[in-house]
Amino acid sequence: MQSVGKSVRRVDAVAKVRGMADYVDDIFVKDMLQVKVFRSTIANGRVKKLDVSRARALPGVVVVVTYEDVPKHTFPTAGHPYNKDPKHQDVADRRLLTDRVRFFGDEIAAVVAVDELTAVKALRLIDVEYEQYEPILTAEAALIDGAVEIHEGTKNIIARSEYQLGDWEEALAQADEIFEDEFSTSTVQPCALENHGAYAYMDASGRVVVCTSTQIPHICRRVVGQALGIPWGRVRVIKPCVGGGFGSKQDVVVEPLVAFLTTVVGGRPVKLVLTREETFIASRVRHAIQFKLKTGVKKDGAIVARQMTAVSLNGGYASHGHAIVDNSGEKYRHLYDQLAIKFAATTVYTNMPAAGAMRGYGIPQVMFALDCHMEDIARALRLDPLDFRLKNLNKTGYTDPILGITVRSNGLPECIAKGRRLIRWDEKKAARRQQSGPKRRGLGMACFCYTAGTYPLNLEIAGARIVMNQDGSVQLQVGAVEMGQGSDTVFSQMAAETLGIPVDMVHLISEQDTEITPFDTGAYASRQTYISGMAVKKAAAEIKDKVLRHCGLMTGISPQSLDIADAWVVDHKGARVMPLAEVALDGYYNLACAAPFTADVTNSATTNPLSYGCTFAEVEVDLATGKVKVLEIYNVHDSGKIINPQLAEGQVHGGVSMGLGYALYEQMIFDPATGEPLNNNLLDYKLMTAADTPEIGPAFVETDEPTAPYGNKSMGEPPVMSPAPAVRNAILDATGVKFNQLPMNPHRLFERFKAEGLI
Repeated sequence: MQSVGKSVRRVDAVAKVRGMADYVDDIFVKDMLQVKVFRSTIANGRVKKLDVSRARALPGVVVVVTYEDVPKHTFPTAGHPYNKDPKHQDVADRRLLTDRVRFFGDEIAAVVAVDELTAVKALRLIDVEYEQYEPILTAEAALIDGAVEIHEGTKNIIARSEYQLGDWEEALAQADEIFEDEFSTSTVQPCALENHGAYAYMDASGRVVVCTSTQIPHICRRVVGQALGIPWGRVRVIKPCVGGGFGSKQDVVVEPLVAFLTTVVGGRPVKLVLTREETFIASRVRHAIQFKLKTGVKKDGAIVARQMTAVSLNGGYASHGHAIVDNSGEKYRHLYDQLAIKFAATTVYTNMPAAGAMRGYGIPQVMFALDCHMEDIARALRLDPLDFRLKNLNKTGYTDPILGITVRSNGLPECIAKGRRLIRWDEKKAARRQQSGPKRRGLGMACFCYTAGTYPLNLEIAGARIVMNQDGSVQLQVGAVEMGQGSDTVFSQMAAETLGIPVDMVHLISEQDTEITPFDTGAYASRQTYISGMAVKKAAAEIKDKVLRHCGLMTGISPQSLDIADAWVVDHKGARVMPLAEVALDGYYNLACAAPFTADVTNSATTNPLSYGCTFAEVEVDLATGKVKVLEIYNVHDSGKIINPQLAEGQVHGGVSMGLGYALYEQMIFDPATGEPLNNNLLDYKLMTAADTPEIGPAFVETDEPTAPYGNKSMGEPPVMSPAPAVRNAILDATGVKFNQLPMNPHRLFERFKAEGLI
């Protein structure tokens, strides 16, 4: 391997470090107008009266648009591939502006002004009167008989689903012990560095052009077309640099409104960038999910029957809706084996911010419930918790009976062994059999599994285009989206590896533009290195084949005996035949057969491998304060072959940090009487700082995934999935107290320790 497997420098590093990378809010164009949204100050109700006359009269205000001025139809916002079957399409429950308020901060009107200050002043001049209903903030309140319907005709239920495999009653009857428990997770915000923002204008042909911070430019184009009720081809979406998304930008949040507003002001550019406070409530959050588990186990630790029921809180709009909790139900069955399994889930509307995709897509929630439950069972049966997991893991060769995906590589046993060594599990366990005093230490671990894409539930398609320049370097264009995770660098490495050239001879065009960029559904589901990587490899292989055939014409040497290495065409013994640049130049200017070397490839993937891994954590718990200090934490991954070790380690650092925040600090809090968010800012929302972050230990067990372009599997989301249950299990080990609710913050721990008589 010349490029793959090496820690080459990020291709966007210099531009970002020097401040040369342009994000949406860096871009200003002539005659640009600024947009501010008038948001509801209640969580549930209707607008009885809206007076915008004073705002319209303010000098500098160009237009004020209300719910009365926008199209009457609804549209979906989730960043899923389009499905031609109406029964499998996303829920279309959103309007550009609304008089039916469904969460605190819902969008009622929009002001377009010559500058931001004028737009803010205009918002203060809008008068509104509401018909207010009691806010619905829990599943119980949403589902109670007679509850006000947040969306008419739904009974506050977005969807329900269930499955059963095997004879569950018969399998449960074989159990020696039956364990039942409940777990719940919290609503958290992705808190990407860059807030949501977009601007739109109309070009000379009358098409709407949207420049936006998005993970899904091609899907965004379709949703904007649906929202405006215009043909999708009349929309163009451009994605500049993106300052992080973590799934929140896999939703079309601000783009439809600016696209509509530019049509109102004659095509002038209009920009809307949310404030941090707005981003907390008006973008997307992680679903809070409540789980009930029931597991039947033999005395030797063999699981015979498992059952899970889940209720997911979705907020005021469907967004990704039931897909999140359904995904948790899939991974629930993928990790551990059993004779029979049952799963049932319900997703409900509440009067809170819309929950959508967030790093892990339902798996951090279910792994918290599942692997805490596994820990509790092992302890109750007096079994080693690592051996108990190893005994029940699904093995290589496992084929999912519903989706049909097959496990062809599984390094989880080796991951567990590696984590055990790194944290010195056996040594520390033996040294702490008896603990006392106000500070106690404990060890915990948890496992996870995750797919690389969404096949066969959704289309998995990606495009790549390569053009070889006269000097033998190449231009690489992909529809896949770089949003900070390093995909542009990895694709450059893959193209270089396949072509046999240095990475610096690959010039990747990072900006996605639906007018010219190959079709790709976007950055989500940890799919790009696997799915889009296939397209890159195929395109590079096609270029290589054309180069070698042309070199054969130039030299009379059979193309089958030629190769490319270090930008030279070489023979079968590795001897240099001619520089690649000479072949490329001849391809452009040969009088007899000039044909520049190009490739335009679309790959539709029909495989989906599982990545595996685990987290090992050591904590110190201060009983008197409830404070938890993470002393050591190791995140060990089977992500197949690692394409770029340094980038992979960066993913682990970021994911573990996010997972620790989920475990110990973060939650969005709402006033139960009004539904108003109480901590929608970075002062009151307890996001982990550098001072709170422990030393994080990334580790890898490399397997070779045969279906992948270079043996690789998913890496982006997995690091966030198992830190929370690992920390919870470590707290249990230290104190003997179970915590089944996130976050495990000092207040919650102190109250439990006090109730348990530990303080």
